[in-house]
Order: sequence, then structure tokens, then C-alpha cells
Amino acid sequence: MTALNAPRMIDDTLPAPPLVAIARLTLPDDAATRRLGTDLALALKPGDVVALCGDLGAGKSTLARAAIRTLADDPGLDVPSPTYTLVQAYATTPPVAHFDLYRLAGDSELDELGFEDSARDGIALVEWPQNAPSAFAAATIVVELAMAQGGGRIAAIAASEAAAARIRRSLTVRDFLTAVGLADAPRRRFTGDASTRRYETVAAHGEILVLMDAPREPDGPPVQNGLSYSRIAHLAEDVAPFVAVAKSLSAAGFAAPAIRKADLDNGFLLIDHLGANTLLDPAGRPVPERYEAAIACLAELHATPWPGAMPVADGVVHHVPAYDRGALEIEVELIVDWYLPRAKGRPATDDERAAFADIWNGLFDALATAETSLTLRDFHSPNIIWRPEQSGRRRIGLIDFQDAVIGPSAYDVASLAQDARVDIPAELEARLVAHYVALRRARGGFDADSFQRAYAIMAAQRASKILGIFVRLLERDAKPQYLRHIPRIKAYLRRTLSHPALAALRALYQDWGVLDDDAPRPIRPSDDTA
Repeated sequence: MTALNAPRMIDDTLPAPPLVAIARLTLPDDAATRRLGTDLALALKPGDVVALCGDLGAGKSTLARAAIRTLADDPGLDVPSPTYTLVQAYATTPPVAHFDLYRLAGDSELDELGFEDSARDGIALVEWPQNAPSAFAAATIVVELAMAQGGGRIAAIAASEAAAARIRRSLTVRDFLTAVGLADAPRRRFTGDASTRRYETVAAHGEILVLMDAPREPDGPPVQNGLSYSRIAHLAEDVAPFVAVAKSLSAAGFAAPAIRKADLDNGFLLIDHLGANTLLDPAGRPVPERYEAAIACLAELHATPWPGAMPVADGVVHHVPAYDRGALEIEVELIVDWYLPRAKGRPATDDERAAFADIWNGLFDALATAETSLTLRDFHSPNIIWRPEQSGRRRIGLIDFQDAVIGPSAYDVASLAQDARVDIPAELEARLVAHYVALRRARGGFDADSFQRAYAIMAAQRASKILGIFVRLLERDAKPQYLRHIPRIKAYLRRTLSHPALAALRALYQDWGVLDDDAPRPIRPSDDTA
């Protein structure tokens, strides 16, 4: 901690956790201390222990209250001091426990306070950690606060390697907001997704904007021909594709968020908040009329000519990639690489891989004559905003398109009509597809038979890919919550494989047991985590 050049407020003889210095900040007033509490809270994860060190009046409780209110997403939450109760727990997400160890004289009472459980399952904010050496030794983050000469405070922050990266990122978000004139803007958690992208809302001059935090993704290790998975699958590795596609969609009259401010190098965007309504009712069920409006939006989008080169900024252009065979193949192989070993309890054999590749090569050949258009690639309920106050194509808000490609237009229709996050009955799927076909036919020049074949192939490709992705999210990324969607995806796949063009694939998947409801699946203790 001495590398921070901050006043020492803890006993040098205490067992110090292995931490790295992050920042030494000047906090001119209580508002700045509360902002730091918010910035830290937005970086915290279960397992974090935050040691808050400093003399009486140094601002520990002020910072802790701001952090707890941020985690609770409730700026007005009553956060009493735990001076007398020693600990106060909050049912936030993740849960947080606020400890005040001022009256402790050692570690003996920590077990009674539930410190170990809080530190393991949630977040622990600990004032006066030096009074219980094991609490201080468990810290993943240490914040030392002291009064500064002339007023205000000094905050010195250190953290473990893993926590340091998160905190630096959150502090850099504040630097971005400061650079665009929003230094004091309140930040609130918004949402996240299966990627590394994070979202917050920011109050700015009387309106609410969305902050996209999308750090540049490394290529990853080569998997084929010296190229990474993201390169082969044409996945966005920075925010430039999002900016380019957003601008092009908006220019064509579609409801994509305007880019208010951008830091392309650091991966920060401040964008319009298109609304909070979705295609689902309050009980989470699909609203058919909203889905039909979304299908109508797709019909408009696929009838619109799109440039292959889309401007990002002065001198920067994004070239929209083709949804080529390499991308389609590496995506569909996820079912073999990830789902099949989990279902069968062993890796796929060389013969199984060869049979799989042969069938899919034939199906991809059949796509040669399919209509192509701008394909948003993740057009389903979490990424679609219902805007009833608008009309026409602007009634549907589009928010997730950084991976857009030029590919079979049927893919996005399948994404919506077989929504991965909500059950779409067969009757509603048929209704949506028929509505799309009718709208496209009304414009003329639309080959409905070719579309239906492409729809079946792309629906099967997408379902196969998603089965692999959801298992990969568990095995590689420790995100078991997506497993609950697997029965739905398998039901869609069974439905899709009834198309005559997919007869060989249906036979293969039946032989592999992919379509079985009772396919064996090793269960981990965390599999039921939502």
C-alpha cells in the first residue's frame, strides 16, 4: 500500500493481502465520495471483500452507503450505520453485508457475524477491518481514506489482480463521462448479456442515456488456419461495427440508438435509451401483435438495400462481412464441440464429425441461391424494444447488431420466430413466418419456396449453434443460468427438422440422441443457479 503515497491508516504489522495499487484520488466533498462509492460498487462481484480504512470522519460510511444504494438500485434506500449491530445485510444482487468492526478486539466474533459466508456468497464492505486481522487479510479491495489539507479527502485504492482490472475499468468510465461533460452524472446498473459487454444508465441534462461498456475483445487463440473463432465467425471485436450499423440503420429510418458520444479506443459509447418495453407481457409471455410488428420491421429491413461499407467516424469505415461458409460452419460445429460431449459423456469421434460436416456442407450448398440482406444476427426479444408511441418501422427499437453481417435474410426471421428466451408456440411461429412471406410477396420479386428452405436450414443452424453456446457458457464462462433454455431450443429443433430438406440431419441428430428429452447430462452443483 505504501506505493500509493497515501497516509497510512492501518497497522503495518497486519497480514496484508497481495494487492496492487490502482489510484490515489482527491475527493473535494461528500458528493465526490459518494460518486466513488458508486463507481466501486459497479465493479464489485460476489467474493469481493472491501476493506474501508481511515480515522473517524474520514468518509468510510459515506462511501459504503453510496455503494449499497447502487447495488440495491435504490438511491433513497435507508442505510443505517452498523456501529451497534456490527453487521447489516442487504438483499441486493449480489447480496451485500456492511460490517463495522470498531468494537471488535480480534477475530473471535467474526464467525458469529457471518463474515465468512458473506465474503464467499456476496460482497462484504468492512469498516475498521484492522480490528479483525483475518477480515483485513481476506480483502480483495482496500480503500484508505484520509482528510486532506485544506478540505476534502484523499482516497487510495488497491486491489487483487482480478478486482483491479474491474475497478480500473469503472474508474475509466467516470473519466469518459468527465471528458464528455458529465463528471457528476449519476450511474446506475442497467443490464448485461452473455458477452463481456456491460450497460449502465446515466442521467444527463434531464434525460436518461445508456452507457455501453464494451472493451476491445482479444482475438483469442487460433482455432483454424491461424485464425481465432471471433475472426472466422465475424464477431465484433470493438465498438466500431455497432457505431457503423447504428448510423446506417438510423439513416434508413429504423429505430437504432443515436450515438451521443463515443470513445472508440476504450470501447465506451453513450447512446439513446430507446425505452423499457419489450415484446413480452408483464408475465413474460410473447405478445403476438408485437412480434408481428417486429416481423414487419424485418420485412422492411430485408427489402432495403444496404451498403457494404458503413461510416464509423471521419476516416473510419466498417466493411460489413459476409455470413460466409466459414462463419456458418464454425458456429454450427459448437454443437459437436460443446453440447455433444455433455450429452453423450464423451467427445465426438472422427467419424461422427465427418458425417456431421458432410450433411451441413450439403445444406450450406443449398443456401447458394438464398436471398441475402443485412442480418442483425441476434434479433429476438431481449434485443427488441417495443415503442407503441411510434409508428411503422420506428415502432421497433433495435439495440444489438454489432455482429451484423450480409447473410441469408431467413436467419433473422428464425431468430425471432424461434425466440431463444421465450416459448413461441408452433402456431405463432407459423403465423409470423406467413406474415413475413405475405409482406415480402406484396413488394414483388420474392421467392417464397427458396425462403422456406433457407428458413429451415438457418433455424436448424441457429438452434444447433445455441445448444453449443449455452453449454460453453457453463463450461468455459461459469454461467450456468443459460442451461434452462436448452429444452426450449431442442423443442424448436425438433419442430424445424420436420422440413424435407433436413431429413439427413434429422436422422443424424436422432441417432446421436440430440433430440431426446432425457439425454444424459452431468449435473454440476451450480447448474440450477439462475
